[in-house]
Amino acid sequence: MSTPAARPAYARPVPPRARRAAARGGSPFDPAETPLARTRRARRMARELALIHPDAHCELDFTNAFELLVATVLSAQTTDKTVNKVTPALFARFPDAQALAGADRAELETILKPTGFFRAKAASVLGLAQALVERFDGEVPGRMADLITLPGVGRKTANVVLGNAFGVPGLTVDTHFGRLVRRFGWTAEEDPVKVETQVAELVPKRDWTMFSHRVIFHGRRVCHARKAACGACGLAQWCPSYGIGPTDPEVAATLVKTPAASDTE
Repeated sequence: MSTPAARPAYARPVPPRARRAAARGGSPFDPAETPLARTRRARRMARELALIHPDAHCELDFTNAFELLVATVLSAQTTDKTVNKVTPALFARFPDAQALAGADRAELETILKPTGFFRAKAASVLGLAQALVERFDGEVPGRMADLITLPGVGRKTANVVLGNAFGVPGLTVDTHFGRLVRRFGWTAEEDPVKVETQVAELVPKRDWTMFSHRVIFHGRRVCHARKAACGACGLAQWCPSYGIGPTDPEVAATLVKTPAASDTE
């Protein structure tokens, strides 16, 4: 009978002290974990996420960089699903920056009302469109330095646009992403820019965009904010937060939103 091959060092379970800290509500980040060990563990988890969520993608509907930029700005404090219901009418009426820059404020508010905070969002996308016309000839710039100068555009929005419309790798640090990489024990930072900087050192740059989608999918489907489906999570053996949610597989499986996470080991 053959002996099973030994697991590589980075596939060993995380130290019990980190799990205990997470179970007590403390940070699962273990300062005693070496940078090399953390990088190896992070990359193993990243590869596993690719197997768990092969369908990961940007869930905002768009056909060009302008549409994605506007949709991302509109997605603040609402769901991608809600934005996708609104944008067909929005872009049919205002198909480019020039058209949107000249939009009637009241008409725009009516279209955007389902997204919530519609008055503020109308003002935001009007200012955004006007800035695109005045400073970039109506075209969405393909550089981070330019994008973040636009009204309502921060690094998160810029990375969404760069990664999905221009093919420039970027990490999208939204609430799901930040929550999960802290639960993974990859960082203890709360500031999105600091989170982005630390995670960028752990994951290969070429993978940043798709990795972001996979983490966000995992946060929406498995590692929920209030009750993580730990017992149905394919990342369990590398995650210091294992146990913050139900560990019984049958109980945890009821929490997973389809498609279910895979057990790839």
